Amino acid sequence: MSSPCGAATVESSDNRSVHSDGLEEVYNVPMHVIIRPIPPVLHEPKVQSLMNTIKESADISVVPPIDVLWIKGREGGNYYYSFGGCHRFAAYQRLKMQTIPAKIIKSNVSDLSTYLGASTPDLR
Repeated sequence: MSSPCGAATVESSDNRSVHSDGLEEVYNVPMHVIIRPIPPVLHEPKVQSLMNTIKESADISVVPPIDVLWIKGREGGNYYYSFGGCHRFAAYQRLKMQTIPAKIIKSNVSDLSTYLGASTPDLR
């Protein structure tokens, strides 16, 4: 899959989730393009453990990729939403990593409204 967010393809992973079970490709997605509209509730020891694992291993498959919904706006804009993986996202963010391993799931505004309801923005 070609990703307009500038994500580089990395080796496929056996880690699966409900949303990305059929997807094999894992991308290094730039952290700054990911929108996380729901504030996380974090368990600090879990974030610290993930940070240690990420720092100690060059093998990105040690930590499962997050799922990122890729939504095209009505005027062609690209939007990248993530709702799960809050501990992994926080670990990469605190380590000041520029990218995070992710499975990109092509989605739509209707799917997004399942998560956000009336708060779903008008994506252009």
